[in-house]
Amino acid sequence: MPKARKMLSDWDAPYIQSLVKLIETQSKSTLANWAVDYSGRVLLPLWGKYYPDDPRPQNALKAAREWLSGRIKLPEAKGRILQCHAAAREAENNPVARTAARAIGQSASTVHSARHCIGLALYGALAVAYDALGTDAPREQLERLVAEECERMLDALREVSIENEPNPAKIDWKC
Repeated sequence: MPKARKMLSDWDAPYIQSLVKLIETQSKSTLANWAVDYSGRVLLPLWGKYYPDDPRPQNALKAAREWLSGRIKLPEAKGRILQCHAAAREAENNPVARTAARAIGQSASTVHSARHCIGLALYGALAVAYDALGTDAPREQLERLVAEECERMLDALREVSIENEPNPAKIDWKC
């Protein structure tokens, strides 16, 4: 059996580029709220299915929300977010939980840098596909589910997007 991939999405895929185009028109705050809310609703339950007693991904999302509301400073938020990334590394043998935690960590990291929000799609869509189909599913089936999940992410971002956002995030994708 081949090793499960950590990230399936192709940067040039139309569903990723559609997200990128909309992301580039939004503020860091809008992007962070979108990524954190989506992760909490869709990905946190995948983590909890396998690690119900490990609160690190939930704590990262909570820290991001607290930073967004001004209740904590960035260094405190970053500490809890880094713990989520550690949880992902420790879940190395569980592809669903690992990719869900990576996506959650990247989503929460959007409070630090807006470009991290794309990790929601690059990791999170794969977590959803692995959960639905398993890691042994043919790549074409996984890719189809990844594309469908990215479309749901795009719809969710459209719902919260600010038309003619006066202060869009300046993103260097470093790709």
